[in-house]
Amino acid sequence: MGNFFTDNPDIRFHLDRPDLDEIITLTERNFGEKDRFPSAPESVADARDSYRRVLEVVGSIAADDIAPHASAVDEAGCTLDRANNTVHYAEATAEALIRLARADLMGFTIPRRYGGLNLPCTIYSLAIEIVSRADASLMNLFGLQEIASTINDFADESIKESYLPRLCRGELTAAMVLTEPDAGSDLQSVRLAATEDPASGIWHLDGVKRFITNGCGHVLLVLARSEPGTTDGRGLSLFLCDGGERVRVRRIEEKLGIHGSPTCELEFNRVPAVLIGKRRMGLIRYVMALMNGARLGVACQALGISEAACRVARRYAEERIQFKKPVVRFPAVAEMLTTMRLGTLLTRTLIVEASMIVDLDRQLRARVEEGDVAQRTRSKKISRQADFFTPLAKLVSTETANKVAYDAMQVLGGSGYMKDFSVERHYRDARITNIYEGTSQLQVVACVGAVMSGVASEWADEFRSRHWLGDTAPPALREASDLLARAVEVTRQRADARFSELHAGRLVYMAADMVGMHLMARDAVRDPGRSRLAELHGQLAVPRMEQYLRVIRDGLPGLLAYSDELVGPVPGENSCACA
Repeated sequence: MGNFFTDNPDIRFHLDRPDLDEIITLTERNFGEKDRFPSAPESVADARDSYRRVLEVVGSIAADDIAPHASAVDEAGCTLDRANNTVHYAEATAEALIRLARADLMGFTIPRRYGGLNLPCTIYSLAIEIVSRADASLMNLFGLQEIASTINDFADESIKESYLPRLCRGELTAAMVLTEPDAGSDLQSVRLAATEDPASGIWHLDGVKRFITNGCGHVLLVLARSEPGTTDGRGLSLFLCDGGERVRVRRIEEKLGIHGSPTCELEFNRVPAVLIGKRRMGLIRYVMALMNGARLGVACQALGISEAACRVARRYAEERIQFKKPVVRFPAVAEMLTTMRLGTLLTRTLIVEASMIVDLDRQLRARVEEGDVAQRTRSKKISRQADFFTPLAKLVSTETANKVAYDAMQVLGGSGYMKDFSVERHYRDARITNIYEGTSQLQVVACVGAVMSGVASEWADEFRSRHWLGDTAPPALREASDLLARAVEVTRQRADARFSELHAGRLVYMAADMVGMHLMARDAVRDPGRSRLAELHGQLAVPRMEQYLRVIRDGLPGLLAYSDELVGPVPGENSCACA
């Protein structure tokens, strides 16, 4: 029997991080539940042992019950029974969900009083990666537990008691219902209407939603326009409704990849719904929190794909003999495998760092809301870091997954293009990850403010002081920070919005390289065996950052004008019809 947790020493390395202790203590409320719930840990050591056992169960199910059927799920996909308005998963997908539910793995971060495991987001991230390595499409169902977290964070107690226990038991599936035909990345344009019956106080939803992952779910969190006459995000609220006959599944999309996950177009016909939280806060607060969790989940999904593709490519390269030697012995192939492995390790350490910051953010916010004013300053700082690291992790992980899957297919050559190997599935599955839950370009937009305001640099300065004393940090870390600071300063001095937008991606990728160098160097302190990889990453990252700086400072002065010339005038832009 295999196990996708125990066979991955890098996951175990991150699970043993010393700085996880504070998150454990905060999550467990100083272990105050040990007398109320038999499963509650009594100490940090007890919690770590519990996390390890949970991940071992996830790893076993992933290896033995999910991965062997991933190709069959990809082939079968999902089907729509129009007569009964019912979507059917592939048989192996349905069985995997039952297996996960029986193992009590469907309420990772939900409090124990509702039947959840009360685990940190960091542990959930590791679990999502493990499941995604087995079948990326299943993650789109397993990874929707963030919906339960949103209900737990913002819904009334009666709603929590009604839905959370059943979600934790796996009796209900869920979906976040945001996108519309004319409102994809621009969610402020959502038009689906929510109207309140003055007599009963019941809300009803009417309209169409599109590209909804698991739109056939039993529980739907719906972003809708509750304020007639509004056209922006301030007129949107978040609602919960039950799927059923009034929510008609118009179609299931035919997709390039992740075939085991149904992507639905939905029609709402006066569907009864309940308001989550306060009116007008749907997009501004609740959906942003939901999206941050979803983006981190997609980052973990992409990492799982990278891990799977790396392993297939390495195994093939060791076994495939050409010109009387394994192809892994050819320098060009060895270089590809090395950069694939480096990218995967770098992504994992970034995701774990982001997850731990998200955990701290959630726990410190809760303390402040409970009246602990001493935590207010730190909470604000950690919140700014969470808003930076979440999109950064999504950007880096998904772009890396696409490159890793691409190179894995190249290592296998013609065989990789065939369905005999899983690489072609990983290649197809990876492609959506840097599109949904916000494209890579939107992640850049979400990150660049933190880069320009100094959040990334402040994190790096604090990171070095925390892990190294005085000037003992590797000099390359300071060099990377200086390169980013110079790029930011050049951009500020230009004081040109179009210039800033043009170079936003370069600034964010410079920040990603700087962050990655710090994390890899820190990991090498804990495990000297990682020193060569940390050094290699620095050797690749610093010249890349220098090139970005040169382009920002000196290069491409005519790019904007040239782009305008190539694109030409856009009809209706600036309301000019004189041409």
